[in-house]
Amino acid sequence: MLSPFTEEHQQFRRTVRQFCEKELAPHVAEWENDELFPNWVFRRAGELGILGAHYPAAVGGAGGDYWFSVAKSEELPRCLMAGVTMGLLVQSDMATPVINDLGTKEQKDEFLAPAIRGEKIAALGVSEPNAGSDVAGIQTVARRDGDDYVINGSKTFITNGTRADFVTLLVKTNPAAGAHGCSFFLVPTSTKGFHVAKKLKKIGNHSSDTAELSFDEMRVPKRYLLGEENMGFMYLMQNFQSERAIACTSAAAGCGLMIDEAIQYGRDRKAFGKPIIKREYWQHKFVDLTAKLEAARALAYRGADAYNEDKYVKGGDLSIDTVKLISLAKIFVGDVANEIADQCLQFHGGWGYIEEFHVARAWRDQRLFRIGGGTTETLRYYVAKLMGL
Repeated sequence: MLSPFTEEHQQFRRTVRQFCEKELAPHVAEWENDELFPNWVFRRAGELGILGAHYPAAVGGAGGDYWFSVAKSEELPRCLMAGVTMGLLVQSDMATPVINDLGTKEQKDEFLAPAIRGEKIAALGVSEPNAGSDVAGIQTVARRDGDDYVINGSKTFITNGTRADFVTLLVKTNPAAGAHGCSFFLVPTSTKGFHVAKKLKKIGNHSSDTAELSFDEMRVPKRYLLGEENMGFMYLMQNFQSERAIACTSAAAGCGLMIDEAIQYGRDRKAFGKPIIKREYWQHKFVDLTAKLEAARALAYRGADAYNEDKYVKGGDLSIDTVKLISLAKIFVGDVANEIADQCLQFHGGWGYIEEFHVARAWRDQRLFRIGGGTTETLRYYVAKLMGL
């Protein structure tokens, strides 16, 4: 396909790149050690227009298309902390798109607009201790009580969960209906009965906070119901595609960084009398990895293009073909990213096992890609169904 990026996209890309390289990357050691990046990062991203370039002007965005979000996702890995990339993408592309799609003016004013400005931090509450990729199996329940809903249950693996100002929360409003009994609520974390149960310690993505949340007789007014009652599962399936598509383009960009860094390392590092990049084995290996990366990026772009066409050009729901493309991209990009990270670490030898090298962090961080947003195995099962298999 022809390049989807205009000069306006590229100017925006340069803004994101400068933000990452000059304002974020210098803090790698500190934020990775603290296992948290500071809240000012959200506010600064909002000031620069990074969080809302693809949202309508009516809610404080720049009115751009989906390719602005793609450009952002490709530049964020230059901060060299997957946790920061994750936290910002949850804010702009995972917890908030469903508010833009379904929210009332009052809901958008209270939640979406301040999230775009970086003044309120957002989290997405879907996964539970006993229901990850099997979303229909969630057990958090909301019962109607007058003009309120009373919510009981828990969520886990929630990025931004320890410091979010609100959670876009999926719960069961009709447990007997299974997947067709789910609803979305916008829940301020100041609500009585909302608790951060604990901060989870992860293998990777150290600079982001990930929490387990609990809800004990948490009373939420009806005005915070997002969209129609019992339609939450259908909304989530649409929302998941934005999460998966943008994760694919970001992961592919991160793989490109790993390859570039490895080749530069190979030019400087000598073994047995010459730079290790001059060894034919590794030259051929990086040719093969680059070919796979280009294929992965092309498939990710096809998914992003289909998403942009359905949502931004036609202004409707996603087609089955678009959902299939994005799912295929996530499967393929995940497998390619795993191989690239492993081979780049191997190329660095012992230094690849030392965390001061970016490749060591990237190797452990990328492993989440094949789990979050639907495991690779779940997506293969889902695509097989779409193919009539």
